[in-house]
Amino acid sequence: MKNRSMAPSTLFLYAVFGALSLQAASAGAAPQSAEPDYLYKTTFVRAAPGRLLDLIALTKGRMAVVDAAGDERPLWWRHTQGDQWDLMLLSPMGSYAEYYSKDRISRRWNAEAASPLSEKDFRAGLDACSSWREDVFVMGPSLEDLRKASDGMANYHIEIFIALPGKQAELFKEREMENAYQAGTGRPATLIFVRDQGAAWDLFSLGCYRDLKHWADSGDVPKEKREQAARQAGFKDPDAIGPYMRTLIDMHRDTMGVAIK
Repeated sequence: MKNRSMAPSTLFLYAVFGALSLQAASAGAAPQSAEPDYLYKTTFVRAAPGRLLDLIALTKGRMAVVDAAGDERPLWWRHTQGDQWDLMLLSPMGSYAEYYSKDRISRRWNAEAASPLSEKDFRAGLDACSSWREDVFVMGPSLEDLRKASDGMANYHIEIFIALPGKQAELFKEREMENAYQAGTGRPATLIFVRDQGAAWDLFSLGCYRDLKHWADSGDVPKEKREQAARQAGFKDPDAIGPYMRTLIDMHRDTMGVAIK
């Protein structure tokens, strides 16, 4: 489902991404993949001291309301190491027009009214169980692609970025180049999500893995294969990937997480 109500700034970024894609292809780098066109709401939550399990239980209990409203359940992860948040929820929306249509809002209201826990009580519980929350609406891959990438996966690597001024599109291209490098070394690609509105982050990428060994398997790839893959992706060599990325960013945080079912 393509979003038809994007802000002009978002449309401008997509135009820039397309231009950079052609430039990358002519330079021998990986071509740009399909533009991110599916809307998600991303929520980061830090639990109040000693209340993480209560927060997880409260969020799990709310899934029945999501189901009754006919909305897609969020994919969510529990932080294991890295950033300051404890939970990350990625809620599929499709588009603003679709998600906030009169019919969808009405179904949401009816589901909340039928829930044993009222919306007011749920919000009060969330306030009591959390000490910090942050939302960012992002455009990302299709829901089908997200489901394919996450199916059967238990561990996640989340990298969140604020680009240097004017470097947002180049950072997006760099993420695409890293995906080309991943493919060249037989590794799964990451999913890239671009900020539309909300928090300060410009984009984040999500890597889906069966377990920690699956995530760390890059160390088993022969040096020659890694060097060839890096050159084909547009990098000088594998050691140049990280330093180049850091010329584009003001802030970068990454986190390992485990899926919550």
